[in-house]
Amino acid sequence: MRKLTSAILAVGLAVSAPFAAAAQQLSLGEISGYLNQLRTAKGAFTQINDDGSVSSGTVYIKRPGKVRFEYNAPDSGLVVAGANTVVIYDKKSNQPAETYPLSRTPLSIILADRVDLGRARMVTGHSYDGTATTVTAQDPANPQYGNIQMKFTGNPVQLRQWVINDGNGGATTVVLGDMQTGVNIPNSMFDTGAARANTDR
Repeated sequence: MRKLTSAILAVGLAVSAPFAAAAQQLSLGEISGYLNQLRTAKGAFTQINDDGSVSSGTVYIKRPGKVRFEYNAPDSGLVVAGANTVVIYDKKSNQPAETYPLSRTPLSIILADRVDLGRARMVTGHSYDGTATTVTAQDPANPQYGNIQMKFTGNPVQLRQWVINDGNGGATTVVLGDMQTGVNIPNSMFDTGAARANTDR
C-alpha cells in the first residue's frame, strides 16, 4: 500500500521525450501556462519508489482534479482521484481501500484548475542547470504536506520528470513514457465511489 500511496503524490502532466538543451531558464509564468493548457493526457509511467523498487502502469489525467493510475502486474493496484477525494486500493494487501482528501497531497498543486506558480510562498526553489529548469512547489497554506520538484526543458516547454517529497520524509520519482494529450477520457474513469465499491468486493 505504501507504494500506491506514493503514486497519488507523484503525478505530472507531460509529453515525455529525450532531454534536449533549453536556451535559458524558464520563467514561472511560462511553466504555469504550459501546465494550464494541458487538460487531458494518457500514457505509460514508471515509478521509482522510496525503497528503490520500481512500478509501472498507465496513467490517465483530466484536469482539473482527476487522475487514475492503473498498475501493471505484479502490483495490480489502482489509484483514483476525483471529486476532491483519493481512493487507493492494493489488492495484494487484502485491506479495504484507503481514502483521503486530494488537497493533502502535492498533486493538488498541478491538478488545480488554474496553476499559478507565482503565488506567494508556493515556489521554494527555481533553478537552471544549463539543460533543464527545476521548480520546487508546495501548498503555501499546508507546507507540512510536502512538495513536488518538477524538471522542465524548453523549446517547447515540457515536463520531463518530477520527485514528490512527502510530509514523512519519503521521496518518489515518476518518469513518463510517450503521452497522448488532448484525448477524450470519460469522467466515469475518475468515479471514486465506483472504484471504492469495485475494489471492496
